[in-house]
Amino acid sequence: MERASASPTNVVAIGLLALVASGCSSMSNTERGAVIGAGAGGAIGAVIGDAAGSTAKGAIIGAAVGGTAGALIGRRMDDKAETLDDELEGATVERVGEGILVTFESGILFDFDSATLRSEARDNLSELAGALASEQEDYELLVAGHTDSVGTETYNQTLSERRANTAANFLVSQGLPPARLRRVGLGESEPVADNETETGRQQNRRVEVAIFASEAYREEMTEQYGG
Repeated sequence: MERASASPTNVVAIGLLALVASGCSSMSNTERGAVIGAGAGGAIGAVIGDAAGSTAKGAIIGAAVGGTAGALIGRRMDDKAETLDDELEGATVERVGEGILVTFESGILFDFDSATLRSEARDNLSELAGALASEQEDYELLVAGHTDSVGTETYNQTLSERRANTAANFLVSQGLPPARLRRVGLGESEPVADNETETGRQQNRRVEVAIFASEAYREEMTEQYGG
């Protein structure tokens, strides 16, 4: 049986995915942002998101512009990620391409089987909104809710949507523009750990916030510096 040859898009996507996964230890985050963005448009970002099992990372990479503009956006994201890492308690802050992925364990944001924000969650999300407030027009956010595999798939999907909406609505209440904030529930479809263990299930119960440059800011930077 003949093996189907990979399409050019998939070849580039696989290469970019390997670049992201390896961390490109010899390069700065700014340089990585430029290299990844140079070949990653919306379609490739979607392919990478599927391949990596991460809708949030795919959204970030799909928004990359590359070139000098991408390098400058990456440098700005370096600074913003450092600020968020200092200010957010109980969150993991990761630089991805030309953006930032912030991951909160659901246990920090919500009680078990609940979509009501805990007081600690409000503090964390307020800090996140505050860090973006002065430059809010330059950013877009995707809030993604995830669950473990306990319970029915339908119930978990609904719970993840409720949690994503709750977190997103709170960010809006803290001043972030609704038009620049999207939300999605992914249920149990994108695990990051083994659902057979309690530790793994805890890691899978999470809310991710993907932060990337807004379309207007990307266009502005590309016009000034080239993509």
